[in-house]
Amino acid sequence: MYEPIRTKSVHSTMADAPSDFPHRSREEELDIQLAGHLAALLAVTDELRALAPSADLDTAAERLAEQVARLRGGGAPARASLTSVTSNRDDLHRRAHAVAGRALLVAASRADTAAAILAAERMDSHAAALEPRELATH
Repeated sequence: MYEPIRTKSVHSTMADAPSDFPHRSREEELDIQLAGHLAALLAVTDELRALAPSADLDTAAERLAEQVARLRGGGAPARASLTSVTSNRDDLHRRAHAVAGRALLVAASRADTAAAILAAERMDSHAAALEPRELATH
């Protein structure tokens, strides 16, 4: 009843075409995302260190920098200047807690135990820093 198509279609599918650009694997994408979250957490940690220096924050910053470098293939992360911080300390702890939570989710999804433990420790630390003040206001 119908005549079969004898010419090649002018419409092509992506499945037939060779790749014109490099594709990253899911693991590579998660590495990039995790490195970004940990770098953001490092930046907030550096801001907190400028407001209230402590050995705990110094150690956390070192460990975060090591993890970011590992995920980025050895490149050292950019560090913020510690001289001009104008943020509120509680706001910084809230932001750090939220970023650490995002990092924990990504680390868990890519099964990166070291990064997950570090993110969970940072979440606990920032939650503890907020706890007395949060309870006092309620």
